[in-house]
Amino acid sequence: MKTSRSERSTKVSTPRRVRGTPLVLSAEDAVGLISSGDTLAVGGSGGGLLEPDLLLKELGNLFRTTKEPRALTILHTTGIGDRAGGGMDYLAHKGLARRIIGGNWGMAPQMSELVAEEAFEAYNFPQGVMSQLFREIAAGRLGVFTKVGLGTFVDPRLEGGRLNSSAKEDLVQVLNILNEEILFYPAIPINVCFIRGTTADEDGNISLEQEAAKLDSLSIAQATRNSGGLVIVQVKQLAQAGSLKAREVVIPGFLVDVIVINPEQKQLVTESFNPAYSGDLKIPLERMKFLPLGQRKIVARRALYEIADNDIVNLGVGIADGIALTASEENWSKKFILTIEQGIIGGIPARGVIFGASINPTAIIDQAAQFDFYDGGGLDIAFLGFAQIDLKGNVNVSKFGGRIIGTGGFVNISQNASTVVFCGTFTAGGLEATPVEGILNIKKEGVVRKFVREVEQITFSAEVASRNGQRVLYVTERAVLRLIDQGLELIEYAPGVDVQKDILDLIDGEISISQDLKVMDSKIFLNVLLGDAWRPGDKERGDPE
Repeated sequence: MKTSRSERSTKVSTPRRVRGTPLVLSAEDAVGLISSGDTLAVGGSGGGLLEPDLLLKELGNLFRTTKEPRALTILHTTGIGDRAGGGMDYLAHKGLARRIIGGNWGMAPQMSELVAEEAFEAYNFPQGVMSQLFREIAAGRLGVFTKVGLGTFVDPRLEGGRLNSSAKEDLVQVLNILNEEILFYPAIPINVCFIRGTTADEDGNISLEQEAAKLDSLSIAQATRNSGGLVIVQVKQLAQAGSLKAREVVIPGFLVDVIVINPEQKQLVTESFNPAYSGDLKIPLERMKFLPLGQRKIVARRALYEIADNDIVNLGVGIADGIALTASEENWSKKFILTIEQGIIGGIPARGVIFGASINPTAIIDQAAQFDFYDGGGLDIAFLGFAQIDLKGNVNVSKFGGRIIGTGGFVNISQNASTVVFCGTFTAGGLEATPVEGILNIKKEGVVRKFVREVEQITFSAEVASRNGQRVLYVTERAVLRLIDQGLELIEYAPGVDVQKDILDLIDGEISISQDLKVMDSKIFLNVLLGDAWRPGDKERGDPE
């Protein structure tokens, strides 16, 4: 039987809450308030973005020494960690969790290993669905009703978001409402949450002035409070009551039960604090280090060709994140609006493990609101990576080669953008392809084929995309393909490339070849600026058929 809010507060030798004032506890005492069997919601994103790192670390330490609390259900919106033992990997202990539902797993490799070892029930839901789910829990609604996930591995007619054999329960349902097929993700009551801010005042009001995003901070706190649970907030500093300006307060104090102060809290794992990430100032873009001419830049340049003036754009993590740097180098950044799913609008998205923050953002909004806009078809074009592409045009980024990465925002974005451009190298594992005087010289082929007969997991459904009338391209350093009714069609190839040997022979099956097959612009492969004569918007978008 669950303990009540008042009963939980007696577990530590600290004063009881007086007139609603939150307790200020050590991280060790705060995590001691969690009971076995609880459902724990964890805020944050990869690379330390709003990550309640000290709370996660101390919960892992508590379990390691006492074997309590056990059998937790853990919810997290996206990948939390640094791929080096932090974040969710602090909790990578057998017995601590009974079930974990996460939007992404790639930032916590030790936790992913436990998934493969069947240490707990593991599920992967789209990041946008997880973000919106916290709002539905807060509002006391049944859950999320959406088309997001149809035809993908999240669809219960395929895998239902399950990542291992231990995950047996159907957590997603197919419904038919007003003659439309949708997925239903039921609400899950929350017993306790870990979230993070920058400053807490003595009344529990939380501001995020040094943070690079807002994410789901408010929604998680509301959902936990309205579930009768404990809201535990990690902050960098404590301020006198009444000293925070009303506009700065993101989480009002009446939602907060426990405050944990961590003076060593970093903005990101790579930064103690950079005001260009929090929007406090803008740094000159000429100080940024641009991409050298190579495989990544070739893909970014060709992908840029698909953007029209004033487009609203999403960039995914991985090779696609080089598009922003390349656009900035060409002085094209102001011709369109970049966004990323963590709620960032404008600026240059950070690359690598700290993807989720942006340098010089123009706006920072709640993550769920960003996904509302995405799900409603607000994106003109999205650039996303790929691990596998099959002959039908399906894409896999979530589970391949024994690795469990998860979808993140990929399903929401790829399923709802008007145009989707999947970006990546043609093969992987040791590929050496170098541009030389306007042609592509493939010195060494990658050992891993990425164009396969059938993907291991469907993260993007070509069938659903065709049904929805999306325009879909696949851009690599040597070839550009598009989705047609019959599957993949080759429409461009790099200068210097042998179409048969370097492209068709490396695809596990037959694809169509356009009657208007073209050579990619040789300027893409030269170490010069593309210039205004070759800028986004010059190319008129055609019909995919």
